[in-house]
Amino acid sequence: MALLPAAMRSILRARSNRVLRAARDLQAGGGGGGSSLLRRWQSSLPQPDHVDRSDEESGGEIDWDNLGFGLTPTDYMYVMRSSPEDLGAFPRGELCRYGNIELSPSSGVLNYAQGLFEGMKAYRRPGRGGYTLFRPEENARRMQFGAERMCMPAPSVDQFVSAVKETVLANRRWVPPQGKGALYLRPLLMGSGPILGLAPAPEYTFLIYAAPVGNYFKEGLAPINLIVDDEFHRAMPGGTGGVKTIANYAPVLKAQMDAKSKGFTDVLYLDSVHKRYLEEVSSCNVFVVKGGVVATPATRGTILPGITRKSIVELARDRGYKVEERLVSIDDLIDADEVFCTGTAVVVAPVSTVTYQGRRHEFRTGPDTLSQELYTTLTSIQMGLAEDNKGWTVAVD
Repeated sequence: MALLPAAMRSILRARSNRVLRAARDLQAGGGGGGSSLLRRWQSSLPQPDHVDRSDEESGGEIDWDNLGFGLTPTDYMYVMRSSPEDLGAFPRGELCRYGNIELSPSSGVLNYAQGLFEGMKAYRRPGRGGYTLFRPEENARRMQFGAERMCMPAPSVDQFVSAVKETVLANRRWVPPQGKGALYLRPLLMGSGPILGLAPAPEYTFLIYAAPVGNYFKEGLAPINLIVDDEFHRAMPGGTGGVKTIANYAPVLKAQMDAKSKGFTDVLYLDSVHKRYLEEVSSCNVFVVKGGVVATPATRGTILPGITRKSIVELARDRGYKVEERLVSIDDLIDADEVFCTGTAVVVAPVSTVTYQGRRHEFRTGPDTLSQELYTTLTSIQMGLAEDNKGWTVAVD
């Protein structure tokens, strides 16, 4: 593909900005809703085959050795929408340049939090090139489950996985080198159509953007320190704790910020009824180990069924551990030999201490722990360093 000179790239960027300003002017003058303007804007943006993607094996000025978990804008995002005439289906989407989108002030996602998101990673394969995804069909099915709960249509599994692959390839220069991190992918599903009364939105948008990331916690791979919060609760029975809705996350910010101001890494939440059973950390599942038994809270509606969690359960059983998915009490935690968290962002994070009601409890960490063994096994599969006998990885070429 011929590369465009710098002057042409400037012209294309200026053209995109003019289109966006024109859309805003039209909206201000009553020339149509935000969703139709977004479609017009997207169709006017330069498409992947007509835009310079030079230096595709490099992410520019990124210091890959010090890559944290933050937003680094990449080149492209994937957008697909479902209108009333689509009868709950999603026609083919398209890639467009990463950038701001316009929404009606009365959109369902802004007014009633009618939205879901997923999190997943793409890794650069060693040697032979290409990239790998880890169990993307599980993310697709979890989004479908959440969409039913939130009264939204959802892309099919094939549409979801295909869109993720397109997003990876369009942003391939941002995939970190082997062992330096991953390209984090954030699929969103939202009620983008305008609605004033409390009801499902008339139009929906499925969008995927990406960013290169390193370790989630500032401690890196070092053990983390948690505090148990028995005042704030993440979810309640009959609510939406078991789906990945956007409404689940802002409510934990208060407790999380308080914990971090006191020097803790994150918060471990208890159930809202008895206030004695473990649920989740702010954005990840939790496991406790005692002897040859591994226990993790059962996913019964208030706890998100994590894909990393599901994989770790299987890997632990493969190693001869008895894995129990059940109610796990605060007493079980205090009595544990080892505690760790799991999630797409954190992968497997060992827990050094948990503070409960002013008392700090310490747990085993280090190279001889189950969490370290599981981390090594899981990441080796994800990054293509070990044979995938379970069929969990999907190639992106």
